[in-house]
Amino acid sequence: MSDEAPQAPALPSGRFSGREEFRQLVRDALACAAREGWREIILSDAGFADWPLGERAVAESLQAWSASGRRCTLLARRYDEVVSQHARFVTWRKTWSHIIEARACPSADALELPSAIWSPGWVMQRLDPERSNGYSGTEPERRIALREALNEWLARGSPSFPSTTLGL
Repeated sequence: MSDEAPQAPALPSGRFSGREEFRQLVRDALACAAREGWREIILSDAGFADWPLGERAVAESLQAWSASGRRCTLLARRYDEVVSQHARFVTWRKTWSHIIEARACPSADALELPSAIWSPGWVMQRLDPERSNGYSGTEPERRIALREALNEWLARGSPSFPSTTLGL
């Protein structure tokens, strides 16, 4: 009998469909990032309204992932919904502001801005955010194409979603 913990299943590759399957992929990806120590993550969406960022399990995964030398980039049109709907995520962002860069593209069309998670080894992208349909996988061509698209949007964006707000 082995003393090793059971190995968590690898993240899926292939098509996904529906809001709940998408939300579960987000949970699983962030848990995997923490478990495997991904060095870099990009989270991109028009407003993150239907992402499970406010859930305790997601906040715990992000907390476990956070460490020196890690980098998280956030990209959105605006962060209003994140601030109003995802309090745990906002708290995590404040705590780990030194490893998080948040950029906004307020003039972007909500359906043009990628709804995706990018990492060096795995990606997930909703091709139809309204129906939460898309693909996930490890294929190098998918990872490169998504990173190039995200880089273009990041270059157009400006700093946003400050970790603190200064009062008068």
